[in-house]
Order: sequence, then C-alpha cells, then structure tokens
Amino acid sequence: MGQGFFLLFATVSVIAALTVVVARNPVHSALALMACFLQISAIFILLDAPLPAVIQIFVYVGAIMVLFLFVIMMIDVREAVLQRFLPGSNLPALVLLVLLGVEMFALVLWSKRFSVVEPAAVGDGDEIRKLSTTLFADYLLPFEAASVVLLAALVGAIVLARKGEG
Repeated sequence: MGQGFFLLFATVSVIAALTVVVARNPVHSALALMACFLQISAIFILLDAPLPAVIQIFVYVGAIMVLFLFVIMMIDVREAVLQRFLPGSNLPALVLLVLLGVEMFALVLWSKRFSVVEPAAVGDGDEIRKLSTTLFADYLLPFEAASVVLLAALVGAIVLARKGEG
C-alpha cells in the first residue's frame, strides 16, 4: 500500500513539475510549484521523515512561494509575456537540454551512490532535539544573521519593484 501511495505522489509531483515549466501564466506556474512541494512533503511523510516534511511545508510552501507570488504580482506580467528571453532560435537550448538530460540519466544508471540499500533505523526523536539545541544555542548568531540578510533582500526587492511616485 505504501508503494501505491508513493507512485501516486510521485506521479502527481512530476505532473505538477511539468506544469510549472509548461504553464503560460506565471501565477498558474507558481501554484503548480506549490502543489509539487506539497507532494514532495507527502513523500517525506511516507519515508517516516516528519521533520523534512514540515520544513518543506513551512519553508518552501509557506515562505518562498509567498515571496514568488509577491514578485509575480509586482511585475507587469502582460509586458513580460511579450518579451522573449532568448532572441532567435530555441534549437541550441533544446539540444543542450536533451544532452544534459541524457547525461543525468547515464549518471544515475551507472552510479553506485544510487544503489538500493536498507534504510537506517528510525530513532526515538532525540535527533530533532539535538538539532534544535545545536541550531538555537551554538549557531544562534549565524541563524539570526541569515534572517537579517533575507529581510534586507526582501525590503530591497520591494523598494526596487515600487513604481516611481513622480
């Protein structure tokens, strides 16, 4: 039954990821990305890893997707759709994309790192307690410095995206 749920979540995740790339409307693309993130967090739950699942939901779905939606709403979407990112033919980019895909597929097939191994034993939850103590006791200053840098980047993005008042 777990394999069936995994296949369901993985299939929906791949479909949502393809929708992110194929969708013409950037808001639809951002919502498909959010659906993909939710499917990945469901896969984490199936793997008995609740901490990465919660982090996936809080950080990616909660924070980064809200930031993406703010940026999408601040730019003029109608004007951005009319502009081409790469002038000329898209054939070199398509050839490069196919070559990179073949290379990634070959690396996955021939790598020993992606072999099937037995999962590690699930702990009693003490690892989460140790991680949180380390993060908020030993590394509190770098954690807070990263939050200040992200806040400054957010304020800078809002100032740059604001239209002139004159």
